[in-house]
Amino acid sequence: MVQVFQSAPEAIFDLQDRASIMAGGFGVCGVVEALLDAVHAAGVKDLTVISNGAGMEDWFLGKWISDRRVRKMICSRIGSNKELERQYLAGEIEVEFVPQGTFAERIRAAGVGTGGFYTRTGVGTIVAEGKETHVFDGETYLLERPLGGDFAFVKAWKGDTAGNLIYRMTALNFNHVIAMAGKVTIAEVEELVPAGELDPNQIHTPGIFVQRIFQGQRFEKRIEILSVQD
Repeated sequence: MVQVFQSAPEAIFDLQDRASIMAGGFGVCGVVEALLDAVHAAGVKDLTVISNGAGMEDWFLGKWISDRRVRKMICSRIGSNKELERQYLAGEIEVEFVPQGTFAERIRAAGVGTGGFYTRTGVGTIVAEGKETHVFDGETYLLERPLGGDFAFVKAWKGDTAGNLIYRMTALNFNHVIAMAGKVTIAEVEELVPAGELDPNQIHTPGIFVQRIFQGQRFEKRIEILSVQD
């Protein structure tokens, strides 16, 4: 049964220190906003964060990192977050870099319940350190394990009270796989409608993967890197 909440603070009522949180999004596209602000306001700390990137210093996951709320970051890129880069180089935060395709597939593996998968990506690099290998047809492969979390935060364009979600254009990015991989998945949607109003053929995430949902407010459309020319 999906729980419908009125606000982000209500939806994270059981979040505690040292939790692992997965967050959808790519750069500033398709990222949760109210949920991240609610976590920041709640003051929880020592978090393990799983997200493709960390956004900017003053937005998305950047607020948590700047205020030293994050103990470990599992990501594919630091991007434009200079504070995360500084903390990492100073040894103040643990960062696990995962190749982006491997990152997505590890999350998907957690969502569908497989024990892992083999890939050639990372063989012969630091990514392979401490990992089991196997040779198939003369080629060495790494065993990559599933990657899930205590909470999965996802941002959708539309959702219904049964937890079904539709993402808009490239905001789909990592949201649809992350939605499957959390012990508790919380969806922040721009528009929340009664169950049965969404076209079943357009649904990206079925409600079976979502435990909590609420309609957000005042979404900001940011540009991460603006390039102009004369």
